[in-house]
Amino acid sequence: MLEALALILPLGLASALGPLMLTEQTLLLALPGGRRPALGYAGGVVAATVLLVAAIIVLGSAIRLPAEPRLDARLDLAIGAALMVAALVVWASRRLHAPAAGPATESFASGAAGIAAAAALGVGAVVTNLTGIPLIAAAAKEISAAGLGSGPELALAALLVALGSAPAWVPLALTRIAPEAGERFLGALGEGMRRYGRLALTVLLAGAGIYFVLRGLVRLV
Repeated sequence: MLEALALILPLGLASALGPLMLTEQTLLLALPGGRRPALGYAGGVVAATVLLVAAIIVLGSAIRLPAEPRLDARLDLAIGAALMVAALVVWASRRLHAPAAGPATESFASGAAGIAAAAALGVGAVVTNLTGIPLIAAAAKEISAAGLGSGPELALAALLVALGSAPAWVPLALTRIAPEAGERFLGALGEGMRRYGRLALTVLLAGAGIYFVLRGLVRLV
């Protein structure tokens, strides 16, 4: 379990580095009466992440074939290649773009959308997170392949969901527990992600990709 945990932690944290969810949630919280749509947004992000992780774990369990040891190695190679391609795409981009306030968030201020629309916005943030999805998929695949039993698998899956959806629920929790300190922390965090998010995400994607490729090659030998 410790080996799986050592891989899941950095992958889960890396999946949360994109500024999209953090910026959208911060914008929602800044609106008048924004706590309710922010809660819906967090719910949508968590629900979509749960479905993604669960689907990959179930799929991984279904295709696990002890008589075909090369299947898992080839899957490692495929995941590693996808992560390295994602690293190149992130590095080639000028920067990780953070969304500005627009119709998607301004509509909440007028009460035209509500919690359901905010939840849909959260689901969309997960589905369109093209750098986060490979990382979450790689971590969920690791949980499935570890063969730890239902209890440890559930605990690791819950940890992965918590890390992957952190940009949606952490701002909500901070503004609830310590509003002033939370706002300062979120401001500093957002600035740090704007400055160093691309570099950090590139390094983590590339590192994870190299790890999976090397492990796949070792298993094939």
